[in-house]
Amino acid sequence: MTASAPLPAVRSGRVAWQLAQTLWVGGAWMLHFVLLPALERFGLAPFLVEEIGAFMRPLVASFAAICALLQGIICWSALGSGWWRDTRGQVLGLVLASAAAHLAAGWWFQAEYWAMFSFLLLCFAGLVLVLQPRPDETAR
Repeated sequence: MTASAPLPAVRSGRVAWQLAQTLWVGGAWMLHFVLLPALERFGLAPFLVEEIGAFMRPLVASFAAICALLQGIICWSALGSGWWRDTRGQVLGLVLASAAAHLAAGWWFQAEYWAMFSFLLLCFAGLVLVLQPRPDETAR
């Protein structure tokens, strides 16, 4: 193996990071900023669009939490024990906290404003994470 070729584990971590990030960030943005407004513009009843959003947002937030956990593992393996001091680690922690807040606000407390705020926080934390380099690009 040459010195410039990445190890298979590093390459698979790179692919997993990008795939997980693309799926959850793209899914959250697509749901909130494209699909639901398109359904409203298409002429569906507002109550129906609200019901679709109320059904889909917790699913997307749960999927984002699972993907953020995977990305956290990749970040930990690339950066070591100081992963939480890195911007990516902190943003992933924010994603996990906002996903938990969204699920708690929506299911247990029935606080729709907090649920919407936490979902939007999750979306914008994903945008910040997309703007960061992969952990293997700045590792050690």
